[in-house]
Amino acid sequence: MPDPDATTSSAPQPSAPQPSAALVPPLRRPRPGPTPARLPAVPGIAYGGDYNPEQWDKAVWDADYEAFDAAHITTLTVGVFAWSVIQPAEDVLDFTVLDEIVQRAADEGRHLVLGTGTGALTPWLVRAYPEVTRVDFDGRRHVFGQRHNACWSSPQFRRLARGLAGRLAERYGSHPNVVAWHIGNEYGGDGGACYCELCAAEFRLWLRERYGTLEELNEAWNTTFWSHRFTDWDEIQVPSALSEHWRGRGHTAFQGITLDFYRFTTDNAIRQYGEEKAAIREHSDLPATTNFMGFFQPLDYHRWAPHLDFASWDNYPPRVDEPWRTALTHDLVRGLKDGAPFWLMEQTPSVTASRDVNPVRRPGVMPLWSWQAVAHGSDSVLFFQMRQSRGACEMTHGAVLEGSGRLDTRVFREVAALGEGLRRVGAEVTGARTPARVALVVDWESWWSVEMSDGPNRLVRYLPTLLSWGRELFEAGAQVDVVPVEADLGAYDVVLAPLLHLVRGDAVASLASVVERGGTVVTGYLSGRRDEDDRRFLADFPGPLADLAGVRVAETDAAEPGVRTRVSGVLPDGSGLETTGGMVVEVLVPEGAEVVARYGDDFYAGEPAVTLRTHPAAGGAAGAAPGQVWYVGTELAQDGIAAIVRCALDRHGLVGPYADVPGLELATRVRADGGRVDFLLHHGAEPVTVALHASGTDLLTGRQLTAGERLRLEPTEVVVLRVG
Repeated sequence: MPDPDATTSSAPQPSAPQPSAALVPPLRRPRPGPTPARLPAVPGIAYGGDYNPEQWDKAVWDADYEAFDAAHITTLTVGVFAWSVIQPAEDVLDFTVLDEIVQRAADEGRHLVLGTGTGALTPWLVRAYPEVTRVDFDGRRHVFGQRHNACWSSPQFRRLARGLAGRLAERYGSHPNVVAWHIGNEYGGDGGACYCELCAAEFRLWLRERYGTLEELNEAWNTTFWSHRFTDWDEIQVPSALSEHWRGRGHTAFQGITLDFYRFTTDNAIRQYGEEKAAIREHSDLPATTNFMGFFQPLDYHRWAPHLDFASWDNYPPRVDEPWRTALTHDLVRGLKDGAPFWLMEQTPSVTASRDVNPVRRPGVMPLWSWQAVAHGSDSVLFFQMRQSRGACEMTHGAVLEGSGRLDTRVFREVAALGEGLRRVGAEVTGARTPARVALVVDWESWWSVEMSDGPNRLVRYLPTLLSWGRELFEAGAQVDVVPVEADLGAYDVVLAPLLHLVRGDAVASLASVVERGGTVVTGYLSGRRDEDDRRFLADFPGPLADLAGVRVAETDAAEPGVRTRVSGVLPDGSGLETTGGMVVEVLVPEGAEVVARYGDDFYAGEPAVTLRTHPAAGGAAGAAPGQVWYVGTELAQDGIAAIVRCALDRHGLVGPYADVPGLELATRVRADGGRVDFLLHHGAEPVTVALHASGTDLLTGRQLTAGERLRLEPTEVVVLRVG
């Protein structure tokens, strides 16, 4: 039995927060700007991951730490799903097991990221307060089970989650081995949305704060359509399968209502996270984060970013042959804190357990992907999980230590070798940034808006489009920042903003500032179509982007997947462009822009498909470069995207030295003192031999390398070059 004086206490019973009291300001007020990053105080690159010793007896702990020594493990994330262990009943807190976990890690010299344990409800909590579980899109109240299953509007959930976070911080906040707080876990679960009456009430309060009056709301939502005009706030329903979405999630009768509910859901998640963080702050000033999931459509991570002390994410790529997708996701997460380093909070050392078919990572792939994270700005490489679970749905998920605990597996040998490499390199790159002069604009609200639009083509998808353009930046060897539409674009020579469907705030002025400095902007079809309330602009498309692009859209056609129209022309460098377009075909009318390419089929054969507007240098300064704006009127095939991206990059000298070497990636980090480290990462299936771009020392082998020398790289090989 535990010692009640040392390890148990009555659980705190703070009063329930008032409805909507802590919701972040709605979007009709300016979004909060970027906040400085505060990273955990860990020397070198943090290495380790999720560890759940509460599942095992002490003999297993002993074996684990021997393995951790062999693998150079420095950092463990503990307590992420320990709520039912720490709090077995509402009025009892029992720290016996967690005390032992923390003390053992400290005795072994490990750093700890401490979870608040609130990512999954406990059985007693649901039994006592059934309203803490979510109501789904179809109107069904869920019972206890799974994880990510709490209603963020529930006063009881918020009260108890805040209470637990506060008591954990009170007990461990000054512990010398605890370096950071891990709040919740992978916020989401059915997109994070709940459709219960608590959420409906909170949504109405959020709307009051956003619009002030029903007159403003009715105007924004265009409620005279279909007799929707509201005369009382309590008449408003959450948009679900029972109300506006009669054809499914992606089909809504009122885009404005649904867009605002998406915004509210993000704000509701931020509030819940913020309440736990506030409880922690009463006892601890250590940096706090929560682990994001990359390009996760339901929650606007850019809106969340100012509330993080440092950004972190879990890397589980859907495919093994898309290194550009993972690279761009690292760049997205790095961009959440204005380019500061982030933490890779989870990845698998071998295999996932979440899909129908779960192939093992091939030899060398896990270290390659780990180095890619570091190359793109991560100051950590952390796994899920350190030891394989014995039961439940993740017992087949990969781990540093499989069920038998063997140290002679291929996976463990790779983990140990990677740990040694990270130990050698850590001091050279920790804290270093990425010197990008290219930006890819990501806008969650355009993502939401374009995918719930009833036209012209409901099959257009935001993320695949974004990745198609981002892939060509990767293939061309450009250093890229993935940024929000509100970002300061002053540092970039090339900015890509595909599918900028919803235009709000200073977006146009920000893009114009790039052009005024002689930079290049690339945008195109379905951009400039909607205002911040998801109403169409009462102007020719692309609406507020029309003057910048020097073009208007006369007609918009749509096509089934696989139906293509020829697109041909001559690029500014004199090379020919022969490709195809599809999905959406905008017939363009130049109004200040030059025609680069024209359609070759259908009634719009001969009409402009791609245009380029050249803007005079700012102030007419002699010798200053003019700015350029590309407008692409259709979803080009990949070769067409590649041609335009290369043309835009080459204008500014931003095509990388290995742009034509299949699978070879070059990424750079630069320290505050000017020290530079270049990462060569070979993702290809065949060896390559290249002329090295710079002289320096390979930090992994100690080799001295000289610019121009012929260097052979095997598949999955990595060179970490300290330049100079």
